[in-house]
Amino acid sequence: MIKTGIAFLLLFSIFTLQLTPVFAQQNDQTKAEKKTQKIKEKIRTLGIGERVKIKAKLYNGNSYLGYVSEASEDSFIVVDKSGNSNTIKYSDVDSVGGKNLSTGAKIAIGAGIGAGVTLLTLFLIFMSLND
Repeated sequence: MIKTGIAFLLLFSIFTLQLTPVFAQQNDQTKAEKKTQKIKEKIRTLGIGERVKIKAKLYNGNSYLGYVSEASEDSFIVVDKSGNSNTIKYSDVDSVGGKNLSTGAKIAIGAGIGAGVTLLTLFLIFMSLND
């Protein structure tokens, strides 16, 4: 009985140790795919056009500053100040930063300014009535 238990434990240990690198490798691929999806989403959120400034840092240390002129399923094109276009794969990008406001943010800023001006006007009218 003890020999059977030891044999079972030994087989289980060998089987588990052989599968551990496979599971770790699958997990790393999943992390890379998730990061690629986040980069794609960030590019899509920022948008395309000359008004959208972007900075893309690659894993090899290169960085590109300019605007996105075109985005496809697996890559995007960054045009720099001198007009040179660079095709970059999403999987090569380490980080992306950009400057662009969404339509909702622009509306919120406009509404905030309008509310501030309205409150200031009402305050000044109220102060002039008290004199």
